Amino acid sequence: MGTKLDAFNSYREKMNERLLNAENNKVIKRIFNVDTNAYMEGELPVKTKEMLGLAASMVLRCDDCIRYHLIKCHENGVTEGELMELFGIANLVGGSIVIPHTRRAIEFWDELNS
Repeated sequence: MGTKLDAFNSYREKMNERLLNAENNKVIKRIFNVDTNAYMEGELPVKTKEMLGLAASMVLRCDDCIRYHLIKCHENGVTEGELMELFGIANLVGGSIVIPHTRRAIEFWDELNS
């Protein structure tokens, strides 16, 4: 895959390892565990949960979270049509301040598909 994806994954892995091994912080470890468990298959399929995570991340304007959920959406077979509808909802809910994040999101999505 592309260099943006490689750089993102490398940095995320390095810093997650640093965080999880620092001073044996039980709170951080439990937060990471809750996050992992929340996105597991359940009443809602993983694909739906990742799309919800992406929409929420866009409204909250967290580019790292947006990239993470884009990767997961891509892995779970989200189509470009579904993604564009999701972007529409995120921009409706979040307002025009979400537009720059949408631009960066579609750029990253294009790299995932290259």
